[in-house]
Amino acid sequence: MSDLAPAKLWWTANELADALLPDVPATQQGVERWAKRVNLRANSQVARRRSGRGGGWEYHWTALPLAARKALLIDASVPAQADAVSRGQIWTWFEELPDTVQDKAKHRLTCVQAIEALERGLGRDLAIKEVARLKGVSARTLWNWMGMVEGVRTDDRLPHLAPKHRAVARKVTRAEFDEEFFDWLAADYLRLERPSFSSSYRRAERVARQNSWVTAPERTMRRYLDARISQPGQILARMGLDALKRMYPPQRRDKTALHALEVVNGDFHKFDVFVRWPGIDAPVRPQMVAWQDVYSGRVLSWRLDLTANARAVMLAAGDMIEDWGIPEHILLDNGREFAAKEVTGGSETRNRFKHLEADIPGLFTALGCEIHWATPYAGQSKPIERAFRDMCDAIAKDPRFAGAWTGNKPEAKPENYASKAVPFDDFLRVVSEGIEEHNLRQGRRSEIAWGRSFAEVFAESYETSAIRKATEAQRRFWLMGAKGLRVHKTTAKITFMGNEYWSEWLHGHAGERVIVRFDPADLHGGIHVYGFDNAYLGTAACHLPAGFLSIDAAREHNRARKDWMKAERKALDAHRKLSARELGVDLDAVAPTDAAPDPQAKVVRPMFNAKPRVDATPAPRPEVEAAQATVVADLAARRAPKVADETPKQRFGRALELERAVEAGGIITEAQAHWLRVYQSTPEYRAEHMLWSDFGDAYFG
Repeated sequence: MSDLAPAKLWWTANELADALLPDVPATQQGVERWAKRVNLRANSQVARRRSGRGGGWEYHWTALPLAARKALLIDASVPAQADAVSRGQIWTWFEELPDTVQDKAKHRLTCVQAIEALERGLGRDLAIKEVARLKGVSARTLWNWMGMVEGVRTDDRLPHLAPKHRAVARKVTRAEFDEEFFDWLAADYLRLERPSFSSSYRRAERVARQNSWVTAPERTMRRYLDARISQPGQILARMGLDALKRMYPPQRRDKTALHALEVVNGDFHKFDVFVRWPGIDAPVRPQMVAWQDVYSGRVLSWRLDLTANARAVMLAAGDMIEDWGIPEHILLDNGREFAAKEVTGGSETRNRFKHLEADIPGLFTALGCEIHWATPYAGQSKPIERAFRDMCDAIAKDPRFAGAWTGNKPEAKPENYASKAVPFDDFLRVVSEGIEEHNLRQGRRSEIAWGRSFAEVFAESYETSAIRKATEAQRRFWLMGAKGLRVHKTTAKITFMGNEYWSEWLHGHAGERVIVRFDPADLHGGIHVYGFDNAYLGTAACHLPAGFLSIDAAREHNRARKDWMKAERKALDAHRKLSARELGVDLDAVAPTDAAPDPQAKVVRPMFNAKPRVDATPAPRPEVEAAQATVVADLAARRAPKVADETPKQRFGRALELERAVEAGGIITEAQAHWLRVYQSTPEYRAEHMLWSDFGDAYFG
């Protein structure tokens, strides 16, 4: 054995795997398999049972492959030098180690300190033996630990006592490869098509062979790419801006400085329930517009409708203002129903429509509310979305709606999908109960509620807050529709929806643009006329009734996120040096020019008694051709007629007629039977059949 030896002589399989030594497997299982393959345990000179807790085997360093022994001897030939690495660097490295490794270093330090305390009276040899007995550590190991801190400052011993294989594994070294190879690999991998790293590496290898670039193993390149390009940068390159935006922590807004009815927010919610709406034959999924107090979380008002529309927004807002008062701030969704002129007309911050000087002031603009718009496609910016999520469970899945629940997405349809449609009155009653329960439920955990209900929090603040109440004149804003029109310059009449409205006082405003407010349910009842400054002018009676009777059924956080995303985009552009087109040009250059030759048959089966081919065309036979034409005509007559532009209900009706004909013993053609079998296997047939089962033949109207 050579006089030169590493500081650590005996190694466990786990320590050898973590040391990342040349020609030694990088996993504990791989080391164990290698030891069994070379029969190391049969030689007691190089293998022994481990005496510590957990048992196992230890292997002497001289039993390792030559390359691994050379690596250990190189480390041993360079003694631990405190000056080789700065104190800041070694402590920074130590802080990055896992807690389990740091605990091992702390245990070693206590052993070293115990030896130094005892050696003053016993000498080092006896002190090490005594500490070995007390700590359950071999004397040879303690000697190694003492050597690791030889010449090291007392306050710097802890990082020097950390396991050395960790230090070797964390050396900042880079495998030898050309930067062009890495640039090509990164440009191919960092694409929105999201190729796998393995496929990108194989393509990069092909180009590298063509250009004589030095390459490194795939796992090495993957680790190097992860070290060079941040995870957000990779997400931006492979998944886009929306995915990167989701990685930025959401903004948390404090509600403790608000009071009741200071800020409200509204939105539409489509229920996952089939309902039999009055006057409509087919089941529908109603939509609800709701207004919520942001401070307390209480739902202040709500209305149901078939679609999201401005009329429902106005009515629900009217309920809120009549019952509670006029809010100071309004947080709205960016939908067209909230950006409609009758709701927010005159607001300069609308995103859906252009702001025109001739726009009539909307409801909230006329009431002096400050309007705020939620960030598009960001549900977390609207607190009411949390309430809707609660209602999806507490209301839509109510046992009284069993069989009518549709599922919250197409692939989540229940087994009893569309087997029932809830009557509208029952649906209205259950929704009303659910919203009341939502407001009164105890145990809310917001920073305002502290275990109380939303209703209690709202009532406490409402009683002590200055609330604006609506006047009777303001009440007309939400009970009536609004329209900007022009008074006839000669007759002073106002024409609207086929009706003519006139009063003598209108001659004083002939030719002017005015705002008319009306009851959509009674256009013949007259209109209220306002100036464009919202000054009330008077009432005009319906002079010539005609047309319709009713039209009812007819920023710091964002800046920080943008700066963060911009920085990631710049970092990505610095790493992605090649475009997809340039990658394709390189791949075309390394494409094989000579295609592999087609295989040739080596064994040929002989043909015996082969007769020469005779190209004989049979003579025409008129009687055979006539019989064939008869068969073709008969098949064409029996083929099922092709029906164009059928609705699903009509196709199901045709299938139902064929089924009834078969049940009655009738005869259908083979083509009709084939069509029926195929149609019966489609989802459309099953859905139509469930509706027909509920409503019978009345389903066809």
